[in-house]
Amino acid sequence: MHCPFCRNADSRVIDSRTADDGSSIRRRRECTACHRRFTTIETSSLSVVKRSGVVEPFSRAKVMAGVRKACQGRPVSDDDLALLAQQVEETVRSAGAAQIDAEEVGRAILGPLRALDEVAYLRFASVYSSFTSLDDFESAITALRAERPDPSPGPEADGSASVEAGEPGSR
Repeated sequence: MHCPFCRNADSRVIDSRTADDGSSIRRRRECTACHRRFTTIETSSLSVVKRSGVVEPFSRAKVMAGVRKACQGRPVSDDDLALLAQQVEETVRSAGAAQIDAEEVGRAILGPLRALDEVAYLRFASVYSSFTSLDDFESAITALRAERPDPSPGPEADGSASVEAGEPGSR
């Protein structure tokens, strides 16, 4: 690391701290030549390989923008989208690869989006999975319903109403 003041190539680390939810490290350094202090931030790089072959850095903002379109008109806040983008980044970084396919990012979005809003999930999945017919939507809806927890059957689960026994005409 070159000193930004005198361009000396030698510096020593005075302090290190994690930043940005642990995704980067902030280091306070001192130049051994001019003794001035400066700060560096270290992050691991994560690149996304698009279908066209273009490689670009992973961007939470881009994830949020794509999901925001699917959430248009839905009760989803910007904070919800930011949390989803963070979950997606953690998921793709946990794979341990420096480069991932855009398809993997899309798959990482589907799970948290489904938990956030099922309608937005269907919208996103219809584009991501290239739905071509109503049957594709019907299959996705059927899968969503099958994975929902069954509501516990109540006393009127068979559709009949219970009637209390009592004196005729007494109220």
